[in-house]
Amino acid sequence: MSKKPNRQRSPSGNAARPARLNSEVGYCRPPKEHQFKPGKSGNPKGRPKGAKNEATILRNILNRRIEVREGGRARKISVLEAMLLKFVDDALKGNPKSAIFLLNRYRLADGDAPDANDIDQDDRQVLDAFVRRLEEDFKAKRKRS
Repeated sequence: MSKKPNRQRSPSGNAARPARLNSEVGYCRPPKEHQFKPGKSGNPKGRPKGAKNEATILRNILNRRIEVREGGRARKISVLEAMLLKFVDDALKGNPKSAIFLLNRYRLADGDAPDANDIDQDDRQVLDAFVRRLEEDFKAKRKRS
């Protein structure tokens, strides 16, 4: 077995320490010489300033203003508004997918989200048959166990 070296104790009871260790140093308080200097990052290769995520880029693109001609006169609208106008034109020309898309967006924007109870009888029968099949499978697995 190895013996621990004898430590000399100071009159205050603490081992002799440099003065800087007895100051405000401890958990989450590193010594001044080891703290980050003003203007220097702890992660210099981290995310650069001004870097944008996908949502910010998409928001900027959709909010960008473009010039469109309506009824012989030019006006500036957002890209999002232009896209919705294009869907309206397609829906008026008879494209059912555009019409459904616009009506669904309108219901969501109006706060009138589809309710689970608003399904028709055929869908209800399909769901009931699916639930019955799941219950039968569950009961069969319990019998086997």
